[in-house]
Amino acid sequence: MSDKINNCNGIIALDLDGTLLASDKSLSQVNRDTLAQAAADGWAVVPTTGRFYGAIPQIVRELPFVRYAITVNGAEVADLENGNIVYKAEIPYKKVIEIMEFLDSYPLIYDIYQGGEAFMTASMKEKIDIMTDDVHYRKMLKELRQPVDELKAFIAERKQDIQKTQFVTYDADVHKQLMEVLPQKFSDIVLTVTAKNNIEINDTKANKGQALWALADYLGVPRENTIAFGDALNDMAMIKAAGTGVAMANACEEIKAAADFITLSNDEDGVAYGINKFCLNQV
Repeated sequence: MSDKINNCNGIIALDLDGTLLASDKSLSQVNRDTLAQAAADGWAVVPTTGRFYGAIPQIVRELPFVRYAITVNGAEVADLENGNIVYKAEIPYKKVIEIMEFLDSYPLIYDIYQGGEAFMTASMKEKIDIMTDDVHYRKMLKELRQPVDELKAFIAERKQDIQKTQFVTYDADVHKQLMEVLPQKFSDIVLTVTAKNNIEINDTKANKGQALWALADYLGVPRENTIAFGDALNDMAMIKAAGTGVAMANACEEIKAAADFITLSNDEDGVAYGINKFCLNQV
């Protein structure tokens, strides 16, 4: 394959959880087959997720037609074939340490994404079950967070900037308070909520919309030739940025209001329906 996809008709940007994947985190055969057909017709099929690449389910990573990925809420856009980083927007590591020092007085646990891996203080990892009752979120935290003795010290020793930091708390009042206080106290950060009890913190330039535009420019695709599917608030930027923004039927009301079209739910192959309608002209 050449350095870039030749004759690319456009980009299909796909959130994963609550969008491409069903509620049980499976990828339906209908969605899989429709994506393959779109790819064969010259569309770049791009997983677009808050996860780091290694945390993307294997069933998605193994799709033979997926060459590009937008990860960590848009903090990184990668060409998976040649390893090129198309776009990057990270938080300075010293600022992350300051944020964590501020959070230490609250009942919560936090972690980081750095260099395509996730890390958490070991003693915090032991509190995952206390902080959230979301079964899938618990599983992901336990399986994908590498324990370290103390995360702030780990960050200070490495001196590498952070793709994303996030925290989870069982206390709804604390959650609400921090959503208001953190952007006032720390500049150039953006907050998103993607799971029950969590808040994710990225650099302001790390969003799925800017990442989608960066990939479009890299591929020479007109920005209007992009379509984005999403369900949660961290999908808002790409829903607005895409030529066609598609909300899932199970999406939050803010995403539905911002979208150009509302498709079926993630458990009804809503991605396939939208691709057939807008990309393959089969609806």
